[in-house]
Amino acid sequence: MRKLFTTKRFSNATVRLSGLALLLACSVATAAQDVKRPEEVFRYDTRVEDGAVIVAWDIEEGYYLYRDKMSFTADSETLLGDPQFPAGEIHSDEFFGEQVIFRNRADVAIPLERISNGTQTLQLAIKSQGCADFGLCYPPQTWNAEISLPSLISSAAAAESNFDFPFGATATDDQPVPVDEAFRALVTTPDPFTADVAWSIAPGYYLYRNSFTVSNPGGEVQLGTPSLPRGVMEMDVEFGETEVYYDEVVMRVPISRASPDPLFIELKLGFQGCKKGSICYPPDMYVAGVDLPRATAEDAMSERLAPISEQDRLFGVVTDASLPAMMFIFLGLGLLLAFTPCCLPMVPILSGIIAGQGENVTTARAFWLSLSYVLGMAFTYTIAGAVFGAAGGQIQAALQTPAIITGVAILFIVLSLAMFGVYELQMPASLQTHLSALGSKGKAGSFIGTAVMGAVSALVVSTCVAPPLVAALAVIAQTGDVARGAFALFSLSIGMGIPLLIFGVSAGKLLPKAGAWMNTVKGIFGFMLLGLAIWMLDRILPGTVIMALWAALALFAGAWSGAFQGMARPASGGTIFGKLAGILLAIYGGLLVIGTLTGATNPLQPLSRISGITDTHPELKFERIKTVDDFEAARLAAAAASQPLMLDFYADWCVSCKEMEAWTFTDQRVHDALANTVLVQADVTANDDADQALLEYFSIFGPPTIVFYDRTGNEVKGQRVIGYKNSDDFLSHLDYVLR
Repeated sequence: MRKLFTTKRFSNATVRLSGLALLLACSVATAAQDVKRPEEVFRYDTRVEDGAVIVAWDIEEGYYLYRDKMSFTADSETLLGDPQFPAGEIHSDEFFGEQVIFRNRADVAIPLERISNGTQTLQLAIKSQGCADFGLCYPPQTWNAEISLPSLISSAAAAESNFDFPFGATATDDQPVPVDEAFRALVTTPDPFTADVAWSIAPGYYLYRNSFTVSNPGGEVQLGTPSLPRGVMEMDVEFGETEVYYDEVVMRVPISRASPDPLFIELKLGFQGCKKGSICYPPDMYVAGVDLPRATAEDAMSERLAPISEQDRLFGVVTDASLPAMMFIFLGLGLLLAFTPCCLPMVPILSGIIAGQGENVTTARAFWLSLSYVLGMAFTYTIAGAVFGAAGGQIQAALQTPAIITGVAILFIVLSLAMFGVYELQMPASLQTHLSALGSKGKAGSFIGTAVMGAVSALVVSTCVAPPLVAALAVIAQTGDVARGAFALFSLSIGMGIPLLIFGVSAGKLLPKAGAWMNTVKGIFGFMLLGLAIWMLDRILPGTVIMALWAALALFAGAWSGAFQGMARPASGGTIFGKLAGILLAIYGGLLVIGTLTGATNPLQPLSRISGITDTHPELKFERIKTVDDFEAARLAAAAASQPLMLDFYADWCVSCKEMEAWTFTDQRVHDALANTVLVQADVTANDDADQALLEYFSIFGPPTIVFYDRTGNEVKGQRVIGYKNSDDFLSHLDYVLR
């Protein structure tokens, strides 16, 4: 590994007061002082060292220079990097507020990133501004320095070339240069919460986009998901067509830190590149030391020292943790994910399969059926997730077209008919015969059919794009590490399947083996499957149609439970309970019919449209966008009005999106918190080319995803919301990003 020379970035501040005004403002305070000229109190010399110009300041005692008033410019033939400043001290300034200043001695290093061939001297303009402790502030000063440069080109042929080269690179012939001359990295900190890794690439060389990695070995901070610009597609002899970078590229890395104090960290930077038409270097690693500056009150107000988002934290787990630790963590996350609303519908599917086995259900058979279901789900998540992630796509959206949703709903209806005894659920005889060699007659077919149902459930039913899934897919899409992302997906799926295994074994023990009770249990599962079909269709059908379907299901269930039949005497407790349940279901079905006729769409509030009953939960009003250009126009308009912006990705087939709209976005406290925020929504229901382009633009795998922008039009880094959040949690998040 190599240690890198690093710098901090500074931003040129506009001088707010003229030098004359500054002198007049403090003339009374300096009347009795012996005022010295600026060149007497701010002395400097220059030298070239390790590929950088060093400006060494010698500052008189009792005087100081502002860090953010210092800048360096060179002639047009030279490209300078961002200066590296030493650690200064915080000074509360009467004119400029809280500033970083330098006293006594301060050496500033300015990297020489690119110069023209044959250049022997560098014309450097140095701008600075400083003050005295007794109150005098000097106007901005400009110092011009002529600096002799060492020989940069080692051959006459190179010197006659018209090409520019990175400082220190050689171009004697077609022989490849050492890797640390071909690819140089410079780490800067534009703010206390961001690291920019600027790669300088020699002419004729390139770096692979999917080779970049970054980690913090010491664990002092948490790193968010790195962002990279688009590269160019190159037909590579090693990897085929792949995205690469020429000349230079900057990778931005969000940083979450627990303390505002100055902090030194090390970043481990992974990369791999080639010389065009020649050799490819093996994967390599640099270690860069970075001084994170103190986070001031203003910095804390913009970043809030908040933790990075859950999916970014998990991205770090997938990339940095050991393989066993990563798999164990994702196993636990899958176990938690199994109890989310999007995954619970898997239970009646598995229950229906087990119940459909009738008298043959034993504990062992129930376990193997459950395991087949879980493995089908796990392998599908792993394989399909790896394929879609590597292609930069999303799993669920590709399978959420109306045709597929309708087909799956019909499948659930067909399965429910088997629960009501309309037909016997089994594999076709010819297929059973073909599969009989795999085990006992019919068993292999049942297990394979169950695995297929698990696969369908994984891709269509569990539509929550949760942070663990996003983290695994992000690793595959951004780093190309399909194997590591696939291990995470497999562990996540197995964790989701553990409760199903437990339920399946319990069902195998508890389900009646014969008798009238068996028909009752199968009927209950049949209604659950019908409800699941309606739940699927809710994504593509109008709300009133869904209300009518729920009404029909409730009335059907009430009639099946005996609501409209007489009750024999004496009646057992179970019969009485079933009768009462049927009556309640019939009454509820009647209310749903009334609600449908009045135009209501919420089955939990069927009478909300009747006069005298008003909806006390208004919805948020979003401006709908379709394309990247639409979003950019909205972002620029919000920034011009100095308003924050919230971008919500929504789809009709996204269950968590509807939960957010029904329960979170209707909370009056959320309305109040977003009163001065521009609300923009991207409806990606169609999943067409424009939707895919928009998702790719934001590196998003699916809805619901919410992105926040500050008043200047910049994204609030590391604070995306992925998945469902209740109103309390969402309000806490808004408190971070909008304060």
